[in-house]
Amino acid sequence: MKEKHYLTPLFEPKSVGVIGASERETAIGGVLIRNMLDAGFKGKIFAINPKHDKVHGVKCYKSVEDVPQRLDLVVIATAAQKVPAIIDSCGRAGVKAAIVLSAGFSETGPRGAALERSVMDTARRHKIRLLGPNCLGIMRPDLGLNATFAHGRALPGSIGLISQSGALCTAILDWARPNNVGFSAVVSLGSSRDVDFGEALEFMISDPRTESIFLYVEGLRDARRFMSALRGAARVKPVLLIKVGRHPEASKAVLSHTGAQVGDDAVFDAAIRRAGVIRLYSLGQLFAAANALFSHFRPRGNRLAIITNGGGPGVMAADRALDLGIPLSQLSDATMAKLNACLPATWSHGNPIDILGDADVDRYRGAIKAVLEGPNVDGVLVMLTPQAMTRPTDVAKALIEEERSADKPVVTCFMGEEQVGEARKLFEAAGIPTFRTPEPAVELFSHISAYYRNQKLLAQTPASLSQNNPPSIESARLVIETALNERRKVLNEMESKAILAAFRIPIAQTVVARSATEAMVLAEEIGLPVVMKIDSLDITHKSDVGGVRLNLTSLAAVRTAYQEILEGVRRTHPNASINGIAIEPMVIKRNGRELMVGVRRDPVFGPIITFGEGGTRVEVQKDRAIALPPLNSYLARDLIRSTRVSSYLDEFRNMPPINMEALEMVLLRVSEMVCELPWLKELDINPLIVDENGAVAVDARIVADNVSPTADRYDHMAIHPYPQHLTTHWTLPDGTDVTIRAIKPEDADLEVNFVRKLSAETKYFRFMNTMRELPPAMVVRLTQIDYDREMAFVATVTEDDQETEIGVCRYAVNPDGESCEFAVVVADDWQHRGLARRLMGVLIETARNRGLVYMNGVFLANNDRMLRFVQSLGFVLSSDPDDSTVKLGVLSLQD
Repeated sequence: MKEKHYLTPLFEPKSVGVIGASERETAIGGVLIRNMLDAGFKGKIFAINPKHDKVHGVKCYKSVEDVPQRLDLVVIATAAQKVPAIIDSCGRAGVKAAIVLSAGFSETGPRGAALERSVMDTARRHKIRLLGPNCLGIMRPDLGLNATFAHGRALPGSIGLISQSGALCTAILDWARPNNVGFSAVVSLGSSRDVDFGEALEFMISDPRTESIFLYVEGLRDARRFMSALRGAARVKPVLLIKVGRHPEASKAVLSHTGAQVGDDAVFDAAIRRAGVIRLYSLGQLFAAANALFSHFRPRGNRLAIITNGGGPGVMAADRALDLGIPLSQLSDATMAKLNACLPATWSHGNPIDILGDADVDRYRGAIKAVLEGPNVDGVLVMLTPQAMTRPTDVAKALIEEERSADKPVVTCFMGEEQVGEARKLFEAAGIPTFRTPEPAVELFSHISAYYRNQKLLAQTPASLSQNNPPSIESARLVIETALNERRKVLNEMESKAILAAFRIPIAQTVVARSATEAMVLAEEIGLPVVMKIDSLDITHKSDVGGVRLNLTSLAAVRTAYQEILEGVRRTHPNASINGIAIEPMVIKRNGRELMVGVRRDPVFGPIITFGEGGTRVEVQKDRAIALPPLNSYLARDLIRSTRVSSYLDEFRNMPPINMEALEMVLLRVSEMVCELPWLKELDINPLIVDENGAVAVDARIVADNVSPTADRYDHMAIHPYPQHLTTHWTLPDGTDVTIRAIKPEDADLEVNFVRKLSAETKYFRFMNTMRELPPAMVVRLTQIDYDREMAFVATVTEDDQETEIGVCRYAVNPDGESCEFAVVVADDWQHRGLARRLMGVLIETARNRGLVYMNGVFLANNDRMLRFVQSLGFVLSSDPDDSTVKLGVLSLQD
């Protein structure tokens, strides 16, 4: 039984009404109705325009309410001011979805924005889903649906294209037809006031026609839903994305075009890396990556080998690779021996592998074979410049033959035109990416390699709390609440460090002196040498105003420093409110590196974590990497490796490598802080000094802000953390300990083995077929879930250090945001022991705390045991009016 997606009326309508249909070729309504007719729509088309009796031979109705049947979809091509009344009429006629092509709404100013709000309010009142306004429309080539005003139509294919720009859609379509590239769907979102990226992506996840997805993004309205859907799509299908508005000047244009939020481009880049997608920067890169995906181009890493018959072009390719951070493969001894055997003694003996200008077919064949068979190579770029001894067509044939049996991708760059034209045609026919110049060839390898690297980031599911030595969250909250109750958003250094300490981050203990005498007493208690710093919420950069003294080794120096700091700050900042002078031990780490860890709140994606070089040079060096929380060890290491300072953390000159575990733990603790303290707006730990023995936060500054409470404790985050706090334990009467916890990606094998062992009857009642193995795509779908949109709990037992899954239950939130669909299954050997009831109790309580109102279930009518079970839980059963073999159940969660 295949469930229909709730956007089916929009994407797969059986009846379409064209409002504003016209015979004028220059009118949008004229182009639209002609496109619908020419595309051969497999459903019914109804023209609607009170000025006509017929349009292009199609009977024309005065109003949508005059159409003799209920329409799945209407496409509106009228003046903007008429749209609210048309939507109201559609609602009375029972229309399910609408596409508004018309412009003249929020992009035109306040009056247009008010008109747009009227449209949306009317659509919501009638429960009509709306695409647009100000959009190109939608195409579904397989269905003959071309509800756009674009000239020409798309070929049927497997690409799903979602774009905020109608103009870009037309450009891509214009490229696609002569290149024989087809689409499963083309969706122009326009202003995306209702159906946005998130929902369009969710449909394409479930659409069997869509095998890969292209996105053109200008700005976002709902980052959580976008990230949720993007991550869901990238788990099962390649996703390629172009994002514009990378610079502030361009961002202003985006805001005026779509009204969507843009945010920091570096943050967006971090977000999509975490989502497991490829970011591209031009249409040329998009088309090249598309062709590579169709060719099943699958690099396993990013180490590139370059084979060339010209030194200059090889160096050009190497330069571009190094620009992009693509390492050149280090050729193994075995590979070098093979190359020495087939190449002249004067070859380059390195990578790029220059096989010299007189290279013939055999020399190319030998070099290609040696490199493809060797270790340390993830992909090969084969370059050729037409020289006297070169036979480009013969070389192409040899390369194609070797590539067929290789397990590594090959990219080609045959430079020139007349002599290499036939070779390029052979490559295209064989599905081998080919380019005229080195740079785009290297860029392609970089982009597709990044896709597989980002897929590893996608699979990470960090826990929200550490298993060992959990933080004192209540203590940290109390510090923040106290400051906010005093109407202070900027915490002083002592308060900031108290929060770090609550999250088990090592700190340099700080006390505040309010007189020179008190400073000397406190310095004596702490132990010399000490550091003294101005304590003022009005001064952020203490060193810049002479507010810091280091390595004070005597009490006399402490007394003098106290007076000098106060006098200097009062002279430069006479209006600053000064609490006193902070005193802390002088942290002396001869091998210490000064680093910076920070937290910021992006307007689109919420909290982000930054890491880079610290100390006084932080503003100058600008060595900063960004990650979206939550983090785990893998993600923390990836964040560290993304900075220039990371090379300074290994053995450097006479200094030993730092304690990397200590640095990672600080990042993990900061991630916990971000997850559990939604009031956290800014955090700066600078410097964080790390050496071979550990890490210590020397200075810290926190800014907090009030937030409105929600049912979701992680509502402030773009990516929902792994819900470790929902883990429970249950002991059976025979003493067996059962762990019930949220599912995670690492459970793939557990899930496969669990389903494999189910009886045919249990499989039938749960999956409605008796498949022996779960398909790989379904395994991913079941284990790599988004905890914001769904929840799945597994029940496991551990014997001989081996964890075994014995039951699973899950719910998925419906588009209304108020209800969810559930399912539960227990291993045959563990049935009749109360496990299903225990799992359902946990699931129902989680859904209730999530703020959901109803839980729905669909059951086979002949599954008497399940029907009795859900009734005992409080579900109310009814018959499915469309399917007599099915029963529907509803449980009220908020009674």
